[in-house]
Amino acid sequence: MMETITDSVRLVDGTSLCSGRLEVKSTHSNQFNQWWSSVCEDDFDQQDAEVVCRELGCGAPSVLQGALYGEVEAPMWTKEFQCGGQESALLDCRSSGSDRNTCSPGKAVGLTCSEPVRLVGGDSRCAGTLEVKHQGDWKPVARYDWNLKKASVACRDLDCGSAVSVVEREESSERSVWRIDSNCVQSGSLLRECLISYFSSSILDLT
Repeated sequence: MMETITDSVRLVDGTSLCSGRLEVKSTHSNQFNQWWSSVCEDDFDQQDAEVVCRELGCGAPSVLQGALYGEVEAPMWTKEFQCGGQESALLDCRSSGSDRNTCSPGKAVGLTCSEPVRLVGGDSRCAGTLEVKHQGDWKPVARYDWNLKKASVACRDLDCGSAVSVVEREESSERSVWRIDSNCVQSGSLLRECLISYFSSSILDLT
């Protein structure tokens, strides 16, 4: 089971690290009595989803749908979140004062965030310098050991079809970049699971 987790929110039973059923950690009366609660679809909206995806280090929310990742038993989170969309954590958001008593079966929030991958500086959103966000930082990817087959993994994450061009661009000086473990990528893992911190002046441009 894939699972992305922080101290207060997690996505479970998803198909990737950035998808799953949303659960929030509840603390009841004392710090030793805690459990994870699903959130009712009626109490959650797009702005709330933006905060969760950011908190988990993923890209923007792409799918928000109840029961997408399985049915769930109680307990349920009982208050409605009222995020502005700019908060850094879901539990920083305001929530409604009144408790919800019931939530229909199949109404637990299922959330899919996009992978934190982007192309910058190109003619379209599907062309440019490949950058990946990890541990809070957007950094370019080194040209090390790339071909069209491996580049297609990034294109898939960007919803851009297949890779048609992989070009090495030399910068004037070395900087902190990501090197991507090609064996890891070929095993079917996500790009952000395959990152190695590196210094290089050779940057990858992708179309």
